[in-house]
Amino acid sequence: MKSETFNFETDDSKNISAYKWLPADKSNIKGVVQIAHGMAEHASRYEGFAGTLIESGYIVYANDHRGHGKTAGSLDNIGYFAPDNGWDLVVGDMYSLNSIITKNHPGLPIYLLGHSMGSLLARSYIIRYGDKLSGVVLIGTSGDPGPLKYIGILIAKFEMKMKGKKAKSPMLDNLSFGSYNKAFTPNRTKFDWLSRDTSNVDKYVNDPFCGDVFSTGFFYDLLTGIKDIGSFSNIENISKDLPILLLSGEDDPVGNKTRGVLQVYDLYKKAGIRDVNYKFYPGARHEILNEINKEEVYQDIIEWLDRH
Repeated sequence: MKSETFNFETDDSKNISAYKWLPADKSNIKGVVQIAHGMAEHASRYEGFAGTLIESGYIVYANDHRGHGKTAGSLDNIGYFAPDNGWDLVVGDMYSLNSIITKNHPGLPIYLLGHSMGSLLARSYIIRYGDKLSGVVLIGTSGDPGPLKYIGILIAKFEMKMKGKKAKSPMLDNLSFGSYNKAFTPNRTKFDWLSRDTSNVDKYVNDPFCGDVFSTGFFYDLLTGIKDIGSFSNIENISKDLPILLLSGEDDPVGNKTRGVLQVYDLYKKAGIRDVNYKFYPGARHEILNEINKEEVYQDIIEWLDRH
């Protein structure tokens, strides 16, 4: 497997770090998968999954979002998108990468795969740029938190005013994720909710670029992004012909044990999107690409890509 790293510059002069995985055999390439990683992690964690994709004839690209991984540059910059319009800027970075892919591989279909926060970004992306894609896979996504998002936005605004946008917010971190581990007591770590694969959880815990408490500004961006993707008038802008696949663990607290995922599915069907499907994995938690049944998940994704 050939892995390459590269950087690209955005319109606001931000340097974004990205990865490209290429099949050794370029004679039978089916398409390109662009990955949007989740919150408090980074794109290089997808190398194992990328390896399986390239064996099946897909080129893979992924960038580290602002405030994450190599794009953050240092641990001091983890957990902060931008001074203003952070959510839209990160979605724009994904569009910039899509444009690079289109230029490098003209004529190949491009599929966007987003995990967790990356699935939320992908849901914003398809409202704006769905016509640039041949399909989208949403993994570990969540439903609309209802009035809680407005409370969170008010807290984020207050904390930004009092402490600054870059200040860490243990309060919002606890409100967002504090309850996730409770279903898996007795707890071995703070992140048992990620996966039943303890070695994967330990890698996450021991990775300095994973699991940090994020900033007040980030939570404001995230919650306003969630408001954006939950608006039905926005959802109606998604192409009715865009194939969408929703995947989640049945025990994933982020998707409220499938209830939140089904809420998203119902909204997409209500909006008239014709090809929307979902699958849930019994016993699986949040990171299904790193779960004990990950090979099954990989195969399901590849079969869906091949069909489309």
